[in-house]
Amino acid sequence: MTQFQAILEEALALDPDDRAALVETLRASLDTPAIDRAWAAEIERRSAELESGAVEAIPAETVLAEARALLK
Repeated sequence: MTQFQAILEEALALDPDDRAALVETLRASLDTPAIDRAWAAEIERRSAELESGAVEAIPAETVLAEARALLK
């Protein structure tokens, strides 16, 4: 068994709240200034597209209804 597999097995044995805390801690450990800058740039790009009219927002209700119809 690899170290990864052993850690995964132990993590999966945790209660749901502890697993959720572990996931958030691991995810946060991946945040770096470069990733933060990339997300900020993406947010700015998408915001500009909406403001300029290059793209049109679709209401969540519409998206969910279409997704549900596709899954039927």
